[in-house]
Amino acid sequence: MSTINLDHLFKPKSVAVIGASNRPHSVGHVLMKNLLAGGFDGPIMPVNPRSQSIGGVLAYPDVNSLPVVPELAVICVPPQAVIPVMKCLAEKGCLAAIVLTAGLGSEPFDEKRSIKQAMLDIASEKKMRLLGPNCLGLMVPGIGLNASFSHQNIGSGKIAFVSQSGALCTAVLDWASARDIGFSHFISLGECDDVDFGDVIDYLGSDPDTRAIMLYIESIHERRSFISAARAASRNKPILCIKSGRFAEGAAAAASHTGALAGADDVFDAAIKRAGVLRVYTVSEMFSAAETLSRMRPFRGDKLGIVTNGGGIGVLAVDALIERQGHLAHLDPETITALDKVLPATWSHANPVDIIGDAPGERYAKAIETVLTDSNINSLLVMHAPTAITDPVEVARCVIDQIKHSKKNILTNWVGEATVAEARNMFYAAGIPTYRTPENAVAAFQHMVNYRKLQDLLMETPPSVPRDYTPQTDKARSIIHTAIHAGRDMLTEPEAKAVLECYGINTVKTIAASDIEEAVRTADDIGYPVALKILSDDISHKSDVGGVVLNLDSGEEVRAAALKMQRTIEQKFPNARLRGFTIQEMITRAGARELIVGMTTDPIFGPVILFGHGGVEVEVVRDRAMALPPLNMKLARELVEGTRIYKLLKGYRDVPPVNLEDLYMTLVRLSQLVVHLGEVVELDMNPLLADQHGVIALDARIKVTPKVVSDDKRLAIHPYPRHLKQELVMDDGTTYLLRPIKPEDEPAHYEFMSKLTPEDIHFRFFGSVRELPHSEMARQTQLDYDRDMAFLAVVPDGPEQGQIHGIVQVVIDPNNEHAEYAIMVRSDIKGRGLGRVLMEQMIAYCRRKGTETFIGQVLPSNRRMLTLCEKLGFSRKYIPDEDVFEVTLPLQRDAH
Repeated sequence: MSTINLDHLFKPKSVAVIGASNRPHSVGHVLMKNLLAGGFDGPIMPVNPRSQSIGGVLAYPDVNSLPVVPELAVICVPPQAVIPVMKCLAEKGCLAAIVLTAGLGSEPFDEKRSIKQAMLDIASEKKMRLLGPNCLGLMVPGIGLNASFSHQNIGSGKIAFVSQSGALCTAVLDWASARDIGFSHFISLGECDDVDFGDVIDYLGSDPDTRAIMLYIESIHERRSFISAARAASRNKPILCIKSGRFAEGAAAAASHTGALAGADDVFDAAIKRAGVLRVYTVSEMFSAAETLSRMRPFRGDKLGIVTNGGGIGVLAVDALIERQGHLAHLDPETITALDKVLPATWSHANPVDIIGDAPGERYAKAIETVLTDSNINSLLVMHAPTAITDPVEVARCVIDQIKHSKKNILTNWVGEATVAEARNMFYAAGIPTYRTPENAVAAFQHMVNYRKLQDLLMETPPSVPRDYTPQTDKARSIIHTAIHAGRDMLTEPEAKAVLECYGINTVKTIAASDIEEAVRTADDIGYPVALKILSDDISHKSDVGGVVLNLDSGEEVRAAALKMQRTIEQKFPNARLRGFTIQEMITRAGARELIVGMTTDPIFGPVILFGHGGVEVEVVRDRAMALPPLNMKLARELVEGTRIYKLLKGYRDVPPVNLEDLYMTLVRLSQLVVHLGEVVELDMNPLLADQHGVIALDARIKVTPKVVSDDKRLAIHPYPRHLKQELVMDDGTTYLLRPIKPEDEPAHYEFMSKLTPEDIHFRFFGSVRELPHSEMARQTQLDYDRDMAFLAVVPDGPEQGQIHGIVQVVIDPNNEHAEYAIMVRSDIKGRGLGRVLMEQMIAYCRRKGTETFIGQVLPSNRRMLTLCEKLGFSRKYIPDEDVFEVTLPLQRDAH
């Protein structure tokens, strides 16, 4: 993940084309033609040893003959010529290249490397950025750059399109050209061997010329960089994606129900939802959504009002809304009374507000004015069907005049084609979203609703974990390692339940017995009724083979059931090793729901948590939702609410609701288990019984591996870095808990801010700030620990337990070059050295992380901070235009 030298790729001042050609229809010919026709105002330097000029432009025989170092090189030579070209470009100092050539991975360069790997090694050594190979190229219309072999040029716009598929690029170009849609960037990634989605999203996220980012994704190579970049960028602008391969099946040989249920597309959905990316399913839907979201006003609710001159199109809109699980607003009685005064008596008297087919623009304006005052209506769809006695242009003009100052989101749908074309153009010109069909208009509204939900999820402060506890991680790992050392990759049911108990997850008492008589004695000890199950490493789903018998009421019944199980296994599975039986107490809870909770390991996004309808029919019902760990209580609730069974869990008729807090807590604790225990690759609890008293796992299955990778490579989202917690003792004896910030710290952060003087707030924010809005506070507390960090000094006990006395925070750029810091210490405890200790801790953290420079901006009047920076070895430089000192501390000087 890096934006190093991407300016040379996306904003070059000169371009060299290696492999330029005069041969018609060749890649080198089309590329030169596109570059020359695009209007790029920098030098374009074709390289071809056999031609004096290409397209009328002086050509050069080789890279070494170029008169200037090209900022961007476009390579379209045969595979065997790529490495000599790359070496020359690297020696000359070129820092960006587009490699159009395909097939480099299958061509050997030497005994150990393919041509592709040799190319990447050269680029890596010189920090040269590569787009491709096997790509279409890129276009940046704003600077006239068309460095592609596309069949047509494009206009300038505010939308960026990024695709792994060259074929889809050409199709989208045709689609957009026919609709006069322009782009800020049009990027074909190809094989993504260097520049990947994460790099491009990071770059475009801070690009002022890009208002929305659209992605076509076939696969994700760097999961954490993708999610980190998308989470950061999606806070500033909409990101939309289409994903191919939606119906690819998961692993057929999964050892658990969770593994069998977790399809690749479900996991992808969970990942992009966590990243704040909105998924769409067609190209036209993508462009429509991008246009809608980029023009969206602040969105405050999901209830839609409709004003129409045709009842039929209004009903179509309602049908589409309900089908998409949207919400139609109910009109207040006051609104209906007000509409009675301005509309014909035959109007619909409900939402949709049908103002009758002969409605002129004035009637539309009065109806819209009245409806927009209704607090139940958050957004409004204005619809019009042409009639012989109305003028769609006159109606559009009145609508535009009426809604141009509205703070609510307004969408329009003028049904038809030629008759309403001019009216649609008027809406386009006025910046008002307009759509051809009721279905498209409603889809656009739901895009706004879903996008707002994603943003709220990124910004929402999760509730604190209701019960504090310390998991027994070492004990759980010991159980797992015992199985691994015995050569097993599946824990026995008692072992699996013991691991779950280490994390506070409630399980039914289960005891293993090596033979039938021990099983009978164990059942006597537990007390009847009991459940009897086979114990075998070779049989995963016991109920499928008659290996589970419930409600046994005596020793005789246990003995008979065990004998029958043995005979069945010997006859049907002679090679299965039967280690004995497990006996557990019968749990009978009237009205309890059977759920499944588990995790599996996705090949792209790593561990993923599953929740859904459980029981023996789990794979038939297939009611489930997924989420990436780590989870908090808020994310756990979102996961549960994503299933159909959630409605039943809330209770109905005389069935009480289940204890949802206990269910959410179980999911959070499972998440912690997944984060802590990298040995666990698959797990499920099925069934997990849930009722008003809580949840309990009746069965458990855990698959493990001895090949544990680090969390940096295993988890798609960086977990809370609990290892950075430490006790801090000040010179005066005051003790603090120094720890990374959590999203749950937002309330305490507000309290901390209330203890700051106006002067301290001015020093921190360079202005007067009464109270930070929730969106800004969420940015400060909800960090991507991969690239940001904040340490709190928290009072560990006593009357002020949990209060924050100091905060130091850094924002680290994607290249890990600069860490920009900010620090605040509570005003009433200044002068005790806490600020210096916090700065030293953060400097040490950034130094360990490999960050090159620690920087900040300090107001000249903040003498205390300037003095501290001087003592810590910072240099400073006054910036007159901003009236601040920039302070800088090199962190890696010893390494050089």
